[in-house]
Amino acid sequence: MKTVLMVAEKPSLAQSIAKILSRGSMSSHKGLNGACSVHEYTGTFAGQPVRFKMTSVCGHVMTLDFLGKYNKWDKVDPAELFSQAPTEKKEANPKLNMVKFLQVEGRGCDYIVLWLDCDKEGENICFEVLDAVLPVMNKAPSGEKTVFRARFSSITDTDICSAMARLGEPDHNEALSVDARQELDLRIGCAFTRFQTKYFQGKYGDLDSSLISFGPCQTPTLGFCVERHDKIQSFKPETYWVLQAKVNTDKDRSLLLDWDRVRVFDREIAQMFLNLTKLEKEAQVEATGKKEKAKQRPLALNTVEMLRVASSSLGMGPQHAMQTAERLYTQGYISYPRTETTHYPENFDLKGSLRQQANHPYWADTVKRLLAEGINRPRKGHDAGDHPPITPMRSATEAELYEYITRHFIATVSHDCKYLQSTISFRIGPELFTCSGRTVISPGFTEIMPWQSVPLEESLPTCQRGDTFPVGEVKVLEKQTSPPDYLTEAELITLMEKHGIGTDASIPVHINNICQRNYVTVESGRRLKPTNLGIVLVHGYYKIDAELVLPTIRSAVEKQLNLIAQGKADYRQVLGHTLDVFKRKFHYFVDSIAGMDELMEVSFSPLAATGKPLSRCGKCHRFMKYIQAKPSRLHCSHCDETYTLPQNGTIKLYKELRCPLDDFELVLWSSGSRGKSYPLCPYCYNHPPFRDMKKGMGCNECTHPSCQHSLSLLGIGQCVECESGVLVLDPTSGPKWKVACNKCNVVAHCFENAHRVRVSADTCNVCEAALLDVDFNKAKSPLPGDETQHMGCVFCDPVFQELVELKHAASCHPMHRGGPGRRQGRGRGRARRPPGKPNPRRPKDKMSALAAYFV
Repeated sequence: MKTVLMVAEKPSLAQSIAKILSRGSMSSHKGLNGACSVHEYTGTFAGQPVRFKMTSVCGHVMTLDFLGKYNKWDKVDPAELFSQAPTEKKEANPKLNMVKFLQVEGRGCDYIVLWLDCDKEGENICFEVLDAVLPVMNKAPSGEKTVFRARFSSITDTDICSAMARLGEPDHNEALSVDARQELDLRIGCAFTRFQTKYFQGKYGDLDSSLISFGPCQTPTLGFCVERHDKIQSFKPETYWVLQAKVNTDKDRSLLLDWDRVRVFDREIAQMFLNLTKLEKEAQVEATGKKEKAKQRPLALNTVEMLRVASSSLGMGPQHAMQTAERLYTQGYISYPRTETTHYPENFDLKGSLRQQANHPYWADTVKRLLAEGINRPRKGHDAGDHPPITPMRSATEAELYEYITRHFIATVSHDCKYLQSTISFRIGPELFTCSGRTVISPGFTEIMPWQSVPLEESLPTCQRGDTFPVGEVKVLEKQTSPPDYLTEAELITLMEKHGIGTDASIPVHINNICQRNYVTVESGRRLKPTNLGIVLVHGYYKIDAELVLPTIRSAVEKQLNLIAQGKADYRQVLGHTLDVFKRKFHYFVDSIAGMDELMEVSFSPLAATGKPLSRCGKCHRFMKYIQAKPSRLHCSHCDETYTLPQNGTIKLYKELRCPLDDFELVLWSSGSRGKSYPLCPYCYNHPPFRDMKKGMGCNECTHPSCQHSLSLLGIGQCVECESGVLVLDPTSGPKWKVACNKCNVVAHCFENAHRVRVSADTCNVCEAALLDVDFNKAKSPLPGDETQHMGCVFCDPVFQELVELKHAASCHPMHRGGPGRRQGRGRGRARRPPGKPNPRRPKDKMSALAAYFV
């Protein structure tokens, strides 16, 4: 029996599709990577009985990156990244072993059906999967088709079964357009980002940004926000005057009238009009009118409109909204949430989708009435040829976003809102005034979208031309023009769509990036206010080369990428031409960077004038300044040297002790009371003193044979969790003593209230770990017979086993992550296993004592 391998984009999606196609009769098991399950069942394919294997990936299998040395900022000129630096496809998440997993499941299969998301990114992932699987599949007879592509827009029985019956082929052109975008963004973004980050971080101490990034889409996105900021700053309010009149219709009612001239900008002119009207006792009706009007129901919902409404009405950022929509889609509640289309195809089952909502507790009555009276055909929108508009597929009551999507869908098949607009025109002296009123005739779609309802206005009195009403009051109001407000996320999304910056899928990512990079802050009402850094960057780009920040070039590139997807442009030509344009711009930017630097000098302080004195330099013995803004570092203004420090923690002086190698004063890094801490020498941290050390290692990883702060004298034994870490005593942690791994976030709390804990020169006879010599408080000693001193092994000594509790640090920075290939630790007391021997008796309960770990 032949085997068909089917691959979806996410594990939950694979399970849903397999359930539908197998009609529930399937067996499931976890794959070798532990993240993806495999669902198996039997059926027919191409007219023959087969065994189906349904599994998934977790998004992109591969990612594009530079080779070897080109990933090292200090060793490569950023200009080389445009053409000379070779790239390669690497596994997007090496921990998932996705390529190996796909090869294991694909080995011996005869056919493959790709159920990846039906957009350009999904098309690209199709070919990533094929690259991994095709080499291990059975060879097919010449001419036999073995690769199939399923195209679907929702996770419903009808749509999935229909997709299985109409299998096509993956689109290589769409995949190529994604490859082109990835390479352009990698080369252009990395070149500009590396140059400006290194240039400005080395000069200014209060930038408060660890990465000063540039992105072909990200930067124009920021440009829109700064453009609005500039309009606000340059705005000069202007005073104007408005004539306001009231007429009395009866004893208790009056009408407020709008001046037909609207406003004037000259006070004396306004006073003249007031003088002409304020003596009048009566207002004469000049004209009346009534007109039936309609407020149109909305177009069908696409991604950009969903993101706009989620931000403006639901208070959800675009990134969060997109993640929520994707979850609703994979769970089968809505159709595919990435679409540019606002027009339903003629054969779309609108009534079927509406019937799914007939028993919903919120809108059942509205839906039943629509089904009984007949639905209204949705307005004709834009057909982008990708997916149908976002539509609810089955009923749910929980998610806010789902509720909006469903209400919007019901509104599209409802009737327009109809209302009667009444107007009365009055003359008071020589001036004309108007008032209006509205009366709803039929609420239509506003019944399901009440926030769109026509505002209720006071009903107008019945009158005709020539009638008069007593004038209650005429006065002049002085007002001022007001500046525009900062851009909302919804307004920014509209601008990005209008100018072709990003796609419906990437727009949320670009907006999220400018927030994460400290270029804008999200204020109340989800308004985006640029920071000093964001403003200076955009002004600098304008000063050097405005096209770096204007949307024009990126919009043109997006059009070229779309032509690649349509097979109308050559991938290599588009890539080569675009990179050549940006390479020239990069060289001009580097040559002209002084222009941006002048703006930086106004907004930020130089390193020498930033920070507070903390520790002494080992070269000049003057105090170095600690700069706390990200990335935190130490700067010696006398030597003009800057030393990087561990991030995401606190730094303080370490007892004024000095490094025996270079005479620099040590500092102590800590991630908090529940975390870990260790001393470090600023110079050694940046310039490793020994061959087996790497940049970014503290004293807890230093292999100095006699320094009292080093791993050699404070190391105890191998970490109980990671392969390459050593447990090191934290000598500053008393009286709540801690032993922490120098690679991962394992922390052992031990010997609380002990006076002193020292690492002995002796080692354990059983596991070779260093022994600990502990002096306990006499009043609180846990030792038998009022003893206060004990020496033993934390792993093997039964007395110490009861006093050790294993935990995980509350936080740790990336330098602490252990992994294969790192130094294997030379601290004495380090237990070593023969190569290939598994960890013996690893405790299953991570919170238990460390005992019984070593052989």
